Order: sequence, then C-alpha cells, then structure tokens
Amino acid sequence: MALPNGQKHKVICMWSGPRNLSTAMMRSFENRVDTVVWDEPFFAPWLFATGKDHPGRKETLERHEINPTKIAQECLVAPSGGESFYLQKHMPHHMENDFPLEWTKHCQHFFLLRRPDAVIASYAKGRTEFVIEDIGFLQQIKLYDKLVAEGHNVPIIDSDDILANPEAMLIALCKTLNMPFDPAMLNWPAGPRDTDGAWAPYWYKSVESSTGFTGRRQEPPVVPKLYQEMAEQCRPAYDALLALSIKH
Repeated sequence: MALPNGQKHKVICMWSGPRNLSTAMMRSFENRVDTVVWDEPFFAPWLFATGKDHPGRKETLERHEINPTKIAQECLVAPSGGESFYLQKHMPHHMENDFPLEWTKHCQHFFLLRRPDAVIASYAKGRTEFVIEDIGFLQQIKLYDKLVAEGHNVPIIDSDDILANPEAMLIALCKTLNMPFDPAMLNWPAGPRDTDGAWAPYWYKSVESSTGFTGRRQEPPVVPKLYQEMAEQCRPAYDALLALSIKH
C-alpha cells in the first residue's frame, strides 16, 4: 500500500470501544522492537468538540492536540525512525462527523470487540452517566461497513478469544495484517508508559499492573439496571461483527 510523502512504515489502526482490552493490546504491540504506538489520538479533539465531561478531561485537553485535522495528518507520519509498524489505538466514537477520515485509506485496520454487557459493566465503574454513543458499538459497525466498501480487508478479533488463547489469536491476527508474529507480544513489563495518554491515571490501573494476557474473564459482568437496555441495544451490532471475527 503506497503511503503519502514516500513513507515506508505501515500504519495499523486498531478500532475498539472503551474497556475492551485495547490498552493491553497496545502494550502487546509496543513490546515489539519493530513497532511504535499512539494512544487514542482523537480523544482530545473529541472531548473538545463535544464538551463531554470525562475523567481526565482537563489533563487531556492541556497535554494533547485538539485539532482533528492536524491529528489526521500526523497519523501517517511515524514519530521515530527505523520501525516498520505504527500501531494506533483508535475508538470509532471519537470520530465526529466533521473529523477527517481520508487518511484511513492509507492504513491497515483491525477491529477489537468485547461483549456489550462486559463493556458497560466495566465502563460504569469509571463514569456514572453516559449514553450509548459513548461506548462505540453503533459507530464501530458503521465504520466497518465504510472501510470494507472502500476495499479494505478488516480483520475482527474478540477480546475473550485473545484471553482464552493469546498466542494462537495473535498469530492469526498478525497473519491477517501481513506482519510477522513476535513472541514478545505475549508479555511486557509492568508499569506506565510514556506513550500512555493523559487519561491513564483514571483508566489504566489494571493494565499498569499487568505483564501479559491473564486468561478468560470468569466473573459474570454486573450491568447496572439503568444500562441493561443499552446493552441489549448494542447486542445486534456486536453479534454482526462477532460473526465475522477471525479464529485460530
């Protein structure tokens, strides 16, 4: 795939909803010697554009670029030299209707899923009030259809499958992305990263203590009664994408 301005690195966009193993996946890719990562580039522009009250809003707007056009341009330019891959953690609901998407034509994409009840149960611990648009399922399937219509091959992977068999699923994912699997993706050092966004203190405590994928989640998620209908409304989009997901 030809990139603008003669860029040689391959941009890989991971599209995920919140509370969806996405930061652990970012750790996994970052542990490769041939990959650099970018944590939710459009989060600050989205916060600024929507006025959303969100944990870490003040810090995020102070530390990160809020102009979506500038972010879109930077998405195609790796921040350091020598690496072959540039993994970007994106969330479909951060892409407001007037945010540029032309840049995505020059990238490889994959989608990361998690069951709506599990997403909402976890998300509700960090935000007591939110709407269906804040968790991204409806935007995710819309973006998937757009990318496929443009001719992209967009692999889909479910977080439960990764936790159940990390090595096999990462091998399968890397194959679909035309990149070699690296065993270094299976484990990483605990602790924060310089690449983490300003919102990390509010959301990343669990992943900061992790050193790898720790196995399938066993406890059933408890969805607050207020959001049980929302979980049902998200289920058709999740099921449609899950049916297309890769298996090892």
